[in-house]
Amino acid sequence: MSGTLVLVRHGQSEWNLKNLFTGWRDVDLTELGHAEAREAGAKLKARGMKFDIAFTSSLIRAQKTCQHILDAVGQSDLETVRDQALNERDYGDLSGLNKDDARQKWGEEQVQVWRRSYDVPPPGGESLKDTGARVWPYYLHDLQPHVLRGGTVLVAAHGNSLRALIMALDGKSGEEIVRLELGTGVPVIYKLNADSTVASKEVLEG
Repeated sequence: MSGTLVLVRHGQSEWNLKNLFTGWRDVDLTELGHAEAREAGAKLKARGMKFDIAFTSSLIRAQKTCQHILDAVGQSDLETVRDQALNERDYGDLSGLNKDDARQKWGEEQVQVWRRSYDVPPPGGESLKDTGARVWPYYLHDLQPHVLRGGTVLVAAHGNSLRALIMALDGKSGEEIVRLELGTGVPVIYKLNADSTVASKEVLEG
């Protein structure tokens, strides 16, 4: 028996638009972000997708993305679990700062290290490795059992929490995963075998 796991990064947020480090700050979607989430739902509806359960983070941009998708596929009242284990990477002292201002304060090279290294956290924040340390156990204990029973599971979360999942699912190294770009509102569909290995992967771009 195989199951399906659908991963979707939230639509554009207000701070994405302003080029600010967001992390755990709870900011809303832009109008484009709402549209991207609805479009993700429309793509999944066109595939005939129906979900058994949905998971999202404790942050409103992911929650609204999740709800737009469920509305689009006609499952507005589906059981949805919210947990901060799926939150975006915590950017610590960078949170709320414009990325250009951060470069002026700490230097281009240092900010790039914080943004694109696997295991170097910004001051007071998390590295991608730290993010994975909370995301992956949550996946194993809370999400994966539904998939391995043959269910179809929706996860609406964030760029870095989803990178942490994809790293494990795809068997990527830390160096490879930091280079992965996840588009906002772009569904990634995994089919998993009964032994939890990946049978197929499809990215619904365009």
